Amino acid sequence: MQAEPQLPRDLAPHGVLRAAINLGNTVLAQRPDPGSDPTGVSVDLARALAVRLDVPVQFVVYDAAGKVFDGLANDDWDIAFLAIDSSRAEQITFSPPYLEIEGAFMARVDGPFQRCADVDRKGVKIAVGKGSAYDLFLSRSLVSAELERFPTSRESFSQFVAQELDVLAGVREVVKGFAASSPQLRVFPESFMTIRQAICLPKHRSTGERFVANFVEEMKAEGIVAASLERSGQTAATVAPPASEF
Repeated sequence: MQAEPQLPRDLAPHGVLRAAINLGNTVLAQRPDPGSDPTGVSVDLARALAVRLDVPVQFVVYDAAGKVFDGLANDDWDIAFLAIDSSRAEQITFSPPYLEIEGAFMARVDGPFQRCADVDRKGVKIAVGKGSAYDLFLSRSLVSAELERFPTSRESFSQFVAQELDVLAGVREVVKGFAASSPQLRVFPESFMTIRQAICLPKHRSTGERFVANFVEEMKAEGIVAASLERSGQTAATVAPPASEF
């Protein structure tokens, strides 16, 4: 798949593809050493897309999905890797999903919460990363429980502990990492949502929407997404099925 001549101008108008990378979601991106380039499936896809466009790639690194979305207003990036969510659709054009990950709850072993259905009760406080896909989803779906929002997923865990909040919500693999710090914490085996991750374009710059959609489908079909996940040790994530199934 070759880019049409105008696409580099449309998708990378500054002459470089500025890719927003969220290190707060370790399924998507990791940074092995401070100051080093990020790695992971979102990084690999950004590099591959830049090659197709024949432009350099520049990584704009964030520590939370909500901050990635906020960067859109300042024209800080050309593409981003965010979860598909209807509340973002007015400002962002989404590709088909390239992978699916689970949203999971964590609570204390000796607490009253055993299943997802136990959580939505009056007085229950759930720590979340502000502006994350699971924050947006829970904001719409919860009836009685309250959300306590923090700037990053790591800070939501710190405050879950410090404030003795009832439940922590997050990406399963990230939450599992937090739970590993104490035998008093457990991650629920069932998921409260499926998070579909996509490549995002600013709405006002969506000329390349079809090109990016085809690129994502090709990366899935050729095993590039699966290989990248395996290389970064994120084997719990699932490559999304072909877009025709949605």
